[in-house]
Amino acid sequence: MHILDLHLQIGQRHLLRHLNWQIHAGECWCIIGRNGAGKSTLLRTLAGLRPADGGQILLDDKLLQDWPLSALAQKRAFLPQGRADAFGYSAIETVLSARHPYHDAHYWESADDVELAMQALHAVDMADLAQRDVRSLSGGERQRVAIAALLAQDAQMMLLDEPANALDLAHQVSAMHLFARLCAEQHKSVVMVSHDLNLAYRIATHALLLMGDGSWMAGAASATLTAENLSLCLGHPIERFQHGDQTLFIPRP
Repeated sequence: MHILDLHLQIGQRHLLRHLNWQIHAGECWCIIGRNGAGKSTLLRTLAGLRPADGGQILLDDKLLQDWPLSALAQKRAFLPQGRADAFGYSAIETVLSARHPYHDAHYWESADDVELAMQALHAVDMADLAQRDVRSLSGGERQRVAIAALLAQDAQMMLLDEPANALDLAHQVSAMHLFARLCAEQHKSVVMVSHDLNLAYRIATHALLLMGDGSWMAGAASATLTAENLSLCLGHPIERFQHGDQTLFIPRP
């Protein structure tokens, strides 16, 4: 994906000015910023769910708005921050719904679709609950079903708005490492909003910092995620230090 001179605003407030950015196969980008800095708005714009307020977004050298919806759904998947389950679908039915962009000549799911959906549920440790009504699941379990649906969609680019939200610690770590493996082994592209600096740093190859006034910083995670940059971005002093082979970030008192 190639973003050219992108401008985003809400009312009179400028969220982003002149964003020039490229997302390549195999890269895992973490988007960081304060509440209201425009992180979710940016993801929704990249997903094609809202128009840009200026500039262009190209996917495979084609303007995002020119993609047919079914073809776009095969190219990019979007995991929103919140959702509501109004109907009593089972977990497996929910995941199978992500296969609909591939149903050109048929309506019902094929055996291959069911196998892919079950593989996705296995990947997030939810296969045993495949027949459960999603409305009966806990918030963390429902989030894992949503991640499984994202996996079953099998898009090249995954746009994730706080994917670890509501997950317990073990599943936070396993989900993050799952996304890292998809980038490294299948050359997927991940663009992820996260407030957990330490978890994000462990898997991110690159970072985009939204400063909240329209300005931004982008680059390799090791160079961009510095204590100075994060303190400026988040409006609070951050310390970065090494613990063994791990880089850790903590807020100062």
